[in-house]
Amino acid sequence: MNIIITLVLGALAGFVGSKLFSGSGKGIIVDCIIGIVGGYLGSFLFGLLGLGADGAIGGFIVAVIGSILLLWILSKVLKK
Repeated sequence: MNIIITLVLGALAGFVGSKLFSGSGKGIIVDCIIGIVGGYLGSFLFGLLGLGADGAIGGFIVAVIGSILLLWILSKVLKK
């Protein structure tokens, strides 16, 4: 059950991150992937800084921040 909650929170975080970064979503599948990878990126970076987030809300906030950071990195790498 925990993996399902993680995937749903990741999908929501990817959607919110896409909306905040570019103003529109990238599609449900891409938003899910961005949210899940962004969640791992955010928790890794927060861990390096010695910060942590407890509970679903904290994890969601970290995933949104990670998603925005991932979208920013992708926009710089894939710049046309």
